[in-house]
Formats: sequence, C-alpha cells, structure tokens
Amino acid sequence: MDKRILGKGLEVSAVGLGCMGFSHAYGAPTDRGEAISMIHNAYEMGYTFFDTAEVYGTPEDPHQNEELVGEALKWVRGQVQIASKFGIHFDTDSSQVNHPLVPDSRPEVIRSSVEGSLKRLQTDYIDLYFQHRIDPAVPPEEVAGTMFELINEGKILHWGISEANKEYLRRAHAVCPVTAVENRYSMMARQYEELFPVLEELGVGLVAFSPMANGFLTGKYGKGVQFDKKYDYRSNMPQFTDEAIDQNQKLLELLHTIAENKNATPAQISMAWMLCKKPWIVPIPGTRKLDRMQENMAAADVRLSAEDVKILDDALEQMEMSEVFGGSRIVKESNTN
Repeated sequence: MDKRILGKGLEVSAVGLGCMGFSHAYGAPTDRGEAISMIHNAYEMGYTFFDTAEVYGTPEDPHQNEELVGEALKWVRGQVQIASKFGIHFDTDSSQVNHPLVPDSRPEVIRSSVEGSLKRLQTDYIDLYFQHRIDPAVPPEEVAGTMFELINEGKILHWGISEANKEYLRRAHAVCPVTAVENRYSMMARQYEELFPVLEELGVGLVAFSPMANGFLTGKYGKGVQFDKKYDYRSNMPQFTDEAIDQNQKLLELLHTIAENKNATPAQISMAWMLCKKPWIVPIPGTRKLDRMQENMAAADVRLSAEDVKILDDALEQMEMSEVFGGSRIVKESNTN
C-alpha cells in the first residue's frame, strides 16, 4: 500500500485500520482469537497504521481493544505504527447505548493512562498518542506540556488531538507540535473542512474516522435494517432510519455512478474522494471482514482528478442529506474527585 506522512515525519499506510469495532460500538465483541488474527492479516495485506484507544471495550473488559492490538502486532512492532488515545471515560450509569463521554485530561490522569496503554499494547512506546476529546477544564498548554514530557521520555513519539478546533489546535501546537488531528470526516460530515487551512499552515495531518459515515456510504444498508440495541451504536444513528434511506438516495446513486465509471465500489469512492483531496489525509475505516479490509485498502489505488473531486464537492453542497451521527454526547464531570 502507498504511504503518507502525518505531521513532520510519521509515515503510515495511506489507509489505516480502525480497530475499535472488534471490541466496541459495532455489535458484540469479536472472538479474541479471531480479532487478533484479523489484525495480523491486515498487516500481511499492507496496513501499517492501527488505531485503538484505552476505552474501546465493554463494561466487563474495558481495555480489550488495546490488548488485542498489542498481542496481534508485537511480532512486527518495528514495522507498524500504533495510535492510541487518552482523556475520556464513559458515563456507564447512562441507559444510552452510546454512553456519554466524560473528558479528563489532567496530567496525572494522562500519565496513568499512558502507562496502562504501554503495558496492554506490549510496547515501550506509542507512535501517535491522541487526546481523545478536549477537556474544557484543562488548558491546551497544560496537555501539550505533558505530551512534550512524554516525548522526551520516549514513551510516545508523536501526539495529536481528536475532534480538534482551530483555537485549541493553535494553542497546543505552540507548546508541543501536533502531528495529526483525528476528526470525524466523511461526505456526510464535512464540518471540519474549515480546519484544513490551519492544518496546511501548521503541517498537521488529518486522520479521518468514520470515513464512510459509520458504514452508511458502502451502500449496503437498506430499509428495515436492524442493529443490536445493546452493543451497536448504529441502532441509534439517524442515517440508518427508513426515512434517512429515502433522503440519501441521491447521494447513494451518485456514489454508485462514479464507482461504475472508476471500476470501484461506493465505499472506495467515499474514501478516494478524501485521499485525492489532500495528501495528508489518512482514513481509518474499521471492519471485521477480510474482504472489506481488502476493499478498503484498495481505495488508495483509486485515482480521482482534481476535477472529479470538485464535481463531487459541488454535488455534495447541493444535495439533500439526512442527519448523520455526530458522536457521543459529552458530559461535564468534576475533576476534583
């Protein structure tokens, strides 16, 4: 697979593997052995960039995902780049399937988190360590200062911010250069395009999560689709309702038309659109199926011209679309206990 550079020197595969779905948010967790085998197979295919987080798991096994990633990749550690995250925990008292997020980026919490992640990932360092969500109670300078210390200690090589905004990014970057932001980005969620000029100016990459709008842009889901109400966040996502399927028909038809012209799939077009837009964008789709993993990886081989991208952008601007899942609700909690 082609490689891309995030920030000032982190080389990763052009498409990464979002590992969350093996353990969290997309149905009951995958069998441990099967998940480890899938992650290792991804490496054999050509993926070198693997994204996880300390909170991807279940109430019974809250750190499962990091453990899977660590076990699967310990044999090839020097050939892969692992991204993990700190700074949130879930409000498990909530009855919502997608539990609200409670941010906590106090320096002492970050230090506890990184030690736990290093142990679970069976590694001495984390290639890219993301602040999972901004904590309004902790200034960006304080978070960046802690990242500077961890880099000097060799525990992390690069750092980033998930769901970053311009002001926070600039303030953090001034203290310790940011390698990448990891933001929700897809044809149905383009709000972070306003951040692109700042990313370009500062030399910061974009790791795009949910690049297919939680799978909707694959075109595989029709009316009446049902998801596990206990484990699957898609059971509450607005883009999968019957009404939304109707609202989004023009978008799906556009994807199918371009896919046929380019001898590709709708899923590949949805990612090629962003890959061909900027050389510093790296999508991280997740899947539990080998054929989908191969399909997603091949999106890096689909070539869209600047004119193709503009035609798509113009069409998206004019097109009616349903609402799309924008992330779990963030709740404020005292950081004093």
